[in-house]
Amino acid sequence: MASVEIERACTLWREMWPQKDEPTIEDYREAYEAFAAQFPVPNDVTTEAVDAGGVPALWVRTPRATSDRTIFYLHGGGYVIGTAAGYRELTSHLGRAADAQALVVDYRLAPEHPFPAAVDDAVAAYRWLLGTGVSPTSVVIAGDSAGGGLTVATLLALRDAGVPLPAAGVCISPWVDLACTGETMTTKADVDPVVQREGVSGMAEMYLGGQDPRTPLASPLYADLSGLPPLLIQVGTRETLLDDSIRLVARAEQAGIDVTFEIVDEAPHVWHVFSSFLPEGRDAIDQIASFTRKHTA
Repeated sequence: MASVEIERACTLWREMWPQKDEPTIEDYREAYEAFAAQFPVPNDVTTEAVDAGGVPALWVRTPRATSDRTIFYLHGGGYVIGTAAGYRELTSHLGRAADAQALVVDYRLAPEHPFPAAVDDAVAAYRWLLGTGVSPTSVVIAGDSAGGGLTVATLLALRDAGVPLPAAGVCISPWVDLACTGETMTTKADVDPVVQREGVSGMAEMYLGGQDPRTPLASPLYADLSGLPPLLIQVGTRETLLDDSIRLVARAEQAGIDVTFEIVDEAPHVWHVFSSFLPEGRDAIDQIASFTRKHTA
C-alpha cells in the first residue's frame, strides 16, 4: 500500500513548473533548480568540481564513501534542463546508501547543444574516470528520466567503441523512446503530475535537432542491447513513461541481459528525489545501493 506522503510528492511535482503564459527555456531551468533547492544537501557531504575530460562534473562524497566504488550519475531534465549541482542531494543519498563516491556529470544541454552532445560528454567523462585509475568493475552508471535513457545510450556507445564497460547500469524512470509512442503516455496522463506528452515531445525536438527520434543512441529502446552489463530499472505506476520501462525490459531480456525490474505502486516520476520524507524513495535508494554493492563487490 502506498504511503500517504505520495500525494505530497505529486503536489511538489505539479508546482514545479514556472507560472508564466509563455515561459522560456531559462524559466524552466531556473524553476528546476529552485525545485531541487527545496532539498538541502546534508552538512556532512563534500563536493568537488572537476574537469572530467573537458566535461564539467562534481564529485559528491559522504564520510563513508570509498574510492573503491563509484556511481557515475547522469541527471534528468529532458536533455534541456538540470545540472549536477541540482543533483547533489539525491546523489549524496545514493552514495551514502552504497558507501560509494558519486561523479555527477554536467553534460551539455539542448537546444544549444543537440544530440549527440550529451552522449559524447558522458563517454568523455567516463573515459576520464577510467584514466584516473578507477577500475570499470567498480563503477555503476546511473541516471533518471532523460539521464536514465542516457545511461543506456552511454553503455551502447562505450560498447561500440570497445571501451571497458562498467559493472552495471541503473535506470530510474528512464525516457528511452523520444518518439513518445508508449501507450501510457495517454493512459497515465491524468495521474502523472509532471511528465506529459506535449512537454517531452517539445524537449525531444530540441534535443534531436531534426534527427530521427528512433535513432538508437537518442532512443535506446530501438537499439541492439546485446553485450550490456546487468541493469536495474525502476519505475512507478503513475508514470506516463511506464511503458518506456516495460518495453526496455523486454528488449533487454530478448538480448540476454540480466535485468532487475522494479515497479512501485502509485509512485510518480523519479520519486527518489523526495526521499527526505517519502518512504518509497528511501526504499528505492536502498534497492539501488544493494544492486550497486552486489555488482561492484
